[in-house]
Amino acid sequence: MSVRKGVSLLAWVFFVHLAGLYLYTRGFLLTRLALSEKSACSDGSCTLPPTHQKAIVLIIDALRFDFVSPDPPHPASLYHHNVLTVAHELTATHPSHSFLFDSFADPPTTTSQRIKGLTTGSLPTFIDMGSNFGGASVAEDSLISQLRDAGKQVAFMGDDTWNTIYMDMFAPDMCFPYDSFNVEDLHTVDEGVIRHLFPLMNNASARWDLIIGHFLGVDHVGHRVGPDHPKMHAKLKQMDDVLRRIVDEMAEDTLLVVLGDHGMDKRGDHGGDGELETSAALWVYSKTPLLLGHNSAPLSLLPTRLFPGANVPHRYVQQIDLVPSLALLLGIPIPYNNLGTIIPELFGRDGQLERALKLNVEQVKRYLDTYRASSSGGELDGAWGDLQERWAAVQNTQGDETQWIAMEAYTRLALAVCRELWAQFNVTLIGLGLTVLAVGTLAAVALYIKFGELKDDWVDWATKTRWLCVRGMAVGSVLGFAVHYPLRPFVKGIDALDCIVFGAPLASSLVVIAAARPSLASLRPSPFSVLHALAFASNSFTIWEDRLITYLLLSSVIPSVLVGFSAPTARLRYRILGFSALFAGCVRAMAASTVCREEQHPYCHVTFFASSSLPEPPLLVLVLAVPTALGLPWAVRRFLQTSKSDNGVAEIVLPWLLPIALLQSAAHWIAEWLDTADVLGPEWHWILRTGRTLLAQGAMGSVVLFGMFVWWYHPLCLSVSATQSGDAEGAAGEGQPKTQVTILGFANAFGASYLVVWCAVLAIVYTTMQLTGQVVLALAAVAVLAHVEVVDSVRDVRAFEAAFASMTPSAALDADTRPTAPVSFAEILPLATLALHAFFATGHQAAIPSIQWKTAFVLTPKLSLALSPATVILNTLGPTFLLALAAPLVALWNVAPLPHPAAGVYVTGGAVRAALGAMLYHALLLLGSAASSAWLRRHLMVWKVFAPRFMLAAVSMIAVDVAVLLGVGVVVGRITAQAGKLFGKMSQPQADSAQNAKSTK
Repeated sequence: MSVRKGVSLLAWVFFVHLAGLYLYTRGFLLTRLALSEKSACSDGSCTLPPTHQKAIVLIIDALRFDFVSPDPPHPASLYHHNVLTVAHELTATHPSHSFLFDSFADPPTTTSQRIKGLTTGSLPTFIDMGSNFGGASVAEDSLISQLRDAGKQVAFMGDDTWNTIYMDMFAPDMCFPYDSFNVEDLHTVDEGVIRHLFPLMNNASARWDLIIGHFLGVDHVGHRVGPDHPKMHAKLKQMDDVLRRIVDEMAEDTLLVVLGDHGMDKRGDHGGDGELETSAALWVYSKTPLLLGHNSAPLSLLPTRLFPGANVPHRYVQQIDLVPSLALLLGIPIPYNNLGTIIPELFGRDGQLERALKLNVEQVKRYLDTYRASSSGGELDGAWGDLQERWAAVQNTQGDETQWIAMEAYTRLALAVCRELWAQFNVTLIGLGLTVLAVGTLAAVALYIKFGELKDDWVDWATKTRWLCVRGMAVGSVLGFAVHYPLRPFVKGIDALDCIVFGAPLASSLVVIAAARPSLASLRPSPFSVLHALAFASNSFTIWEDRLITYLLLSSVIPSVLVGFSAPTARLRYRILGFSALFAGCVRAMAASTVCREEQHPYCHVTFFASSSLPEPPLLVLVLAVPTALGLPWAVRRFLQTSKSDNGVAEIVLPWLLPIALLQSAAHWIAEWLDTADVLGPEWHWILRTGRTLLAQGAMGSVVLFGMFVWWYHPLCLSVSATQSGDAEGAAGEGQPKTQVTILGFANAFGASYLVVWCAVLAIVYTTMQLTGQVVLALAAVAVLAHVEVVDSVRDVRAFEAAFASMTPSAALDADTRPTAPVSFAEILPLATLALHAFFATGHQAAIPSIQWKTAFVLTPKLSLALSPATVILNTLGPTFLLALAAPLVALWNVAPLPHPAAGVYVTGGAVRAALGAMLYHALLLLGSAASSAWLRRHLMVWKVFAPRFMLAAVSMIAVDVAVLLGVGVVVGRITAQAGKLFGKMSQPQADSAQNAKSTK
């Protein structure tokens, strides 16, 4: 019963966090307004006569500019250098037929968003990235819809994201989609495109006007083995051969466009806004010399830039510039929402460039006027004067290069202005969300303090407070709904649900603060936590947080070390100092594993992988993989043997189930490396792929189905034995034999049982970790155990100090004084910080490209809508979840069920307080990152640094809340229930005996 009351308060804190996040993200991560208008004209006045009757658009996913041009000498380009030679050769030898561009792909560099940009000419928003794997359809005007309205046929083959976005817009008999998310399949999609592309090109009776082919092999090679692996050389060579064949077989009236939807970073990933991710190749080729020479347009219309690592500047365009250019070349209107500018080199007929620029600038002006008149038009207020001034310059110049420059300047200013508006903010909603998070954090602090004051008398107070929370939420909901209508004319963008979501948690938080009534003296904030939260206002700290966390963790050990030096016995000194050193050693060893975010270069070197461009495990990790899988269960048993708690269910899980599961997990990733690196040859692919799938399924399945089942029915790690004995009278026949019961593991009954479940969850997370991450996770597990041993020994020291400070130290030492001291925040802080340290050390950063997408195929060789997202989430948030789940161990470790009569209630209260401590630390980080992101929302680095860190804090907060709710509600609840059944009958006689002994002294 007490568990449910404690969990209800934890659930309320979780609700407050969700409410605050809902309001804040509604205000901070809004999507842009998409206008539904379409460009249309019946007389052809809004387009040009087509220069080509047909077009072939080939997207080679993640085709970076230096994969095409041999000029930028990239230092790591050992295999891909000078591979796609056809584009460079034709551009050099046929300058009026072929143009090669370095194009800028707007972030987020995810395929779905780039497809939308490439077809509509509009800008994505950062939060749109979340639809990359859900692919919402496009409601805006686009090249595809314009072609359909013109009665033209569009054929498609390749990445099925196109079919999701433009459902039913392709010719049914010429649509061939393929699964896009299986990054381990390097060839199926590409071979499917080739299989359908050439027969369609050469079929004279096939009625098509545009062919779209989307190759995925280059992108998948990058994700799986990196851009500098021999497999990338082979894949790009295949693409080069395909392009040469297309050039040979394409008709005279066909335009060929080849491009990458985005680039890839040095590890082969993408999604963010790094230079290599946003740099994509764009090649345009025509057999007819209808293209304009480079020297025929003003140089200001032909900007260049240096590709990273290049010595020669190259022609540079915006990727969305392809949209108006392709529309006019095919004789269709420019899509209504387009913000791109035509590429001058592609318009070479007499007067064509001037006419194209006029159509382009008129379309952009029409779009801005419509946007200005919309409900979101106020967003343009700050820039509208500059836009009108540029438009006046266009109107005041006529028919010469000066007007061309003015028109291009207007469209580029429009693009720059809208880029600043791609993240629209509702400051009111942001403020409401921050208010809920801040007041909710204060309420959680009040709860934490109250639990420390009440100790084992918290149940009645929790019951009363729980009902006060319910009433507060009800009253707050009604008030929020009531004030919505009178405020609606004055506050835009807020509906009745927002007011209810704001009122309910705010009112209940105020009720909790009033019920707990913490004194100012009791509000002693942790300087480490507060400084950590405030430091998110610094982009430098946020960028280098992974390094600074190490020093914060090592600093948290200092108070324990100082206690260790002054411990009253040699045993306690050795334990505190020894386990503190072990904790610090594990933290330092974990810090040796790093991945680098773009902003850290050149001062960061990747150690999580073999190199920054080769996502394989380092040799040392390969050597340590199996010893780690066997050594971790042994280490856990050694910790339990101190209290003789390696009995009961621990005798099954630790020496048998856990080593087998960890070995299977390590074998899975070793097989993945053998397969990826072709160590055994391609003929072994099917065996290795099938084998590692079965290994991962076996590891997780055995833990979930067997380990959890056994623990649920026999959760306690106890060994009970009975012996018969008799005294002298019994030997003479006058007495009866006595039964002596021995219980091994009694002193750590709660902690050992909880640790077994924690190890089972560890095995599940371990399976989704790559080999370096597995070693890091093992070090984190040892650090957790070292920390709880330090906490236990420090409590022993405090107990000695309290005993010697009393008037009767011998009596105080004889009594059981352990279940009296509440869990302190200083005891929780190292575990909470260790959760962040484990996140960074397992190959992650607060940046999109660090997501390890290959973990989506741990349990299945193909994309599974149920399993693939789950394993990616486990890989990303598993370390945070696991370390948060360890928080109740601080309250449970080495606490015996007897003789204290209220041991179960005390343990539950301590576990709830420990859980609150973990939630508080991460809530402070969430509040700090949210406030910093809101305050710096117009900062240059907001979408590169501050917003991703807020998103990490948000999902980490949810992972922590779920972890402690499961830990306290399910695990602690089950343990205390079983302990109560076993020792319940013993507790009252023991308590009565203790009371009688006390009264006779």
